[in-house]
Amino acid sequence: MHRTSLPSLPDEPVSHNPEIRKRVMLRAGMLPPVTQFAEARFLPGHVAPAHAHADMAEVFLVTGGAGTITVDGQAHPLAAGTCVAVEPGEVHEIAATGSEPLVLVYFGVRAMPASDGT
Repeated sequence: MHRTSLPSLPDEPVSHNPEIRKRVMLRAGMLPPVTQFAEARFLPGHVAPAHAHADMAEVFLVTGGAGTITVDGQAHPLAAGTCVAVEPGEVHEIAATGSEPLVLVYFGVRAMPASDGT
């Protein structure tokens, strides 16, 4: 069992933009195949620049604020209650567009290797 309390976790930088802060609830290896389970806070105007993960899918749940997620060049609005799943290899960028922080709870899941049919 792993138990954490979100308010007691330290803030850490997000790798794609260190100005965006996160609190990690689960790390890689704690619950395979989850690579991370965290809450990120984007201040107004912050952007996690476009990137892709070859070996991981990500799921984002917006719990506060407003923003956009651009996936493979197509922008989608983000608002509280929105859930977005990004597949391995999809290029995605997240931007906080509102006047309040954009808050995301998200997790990554390792991609399963392709079956060769044997």
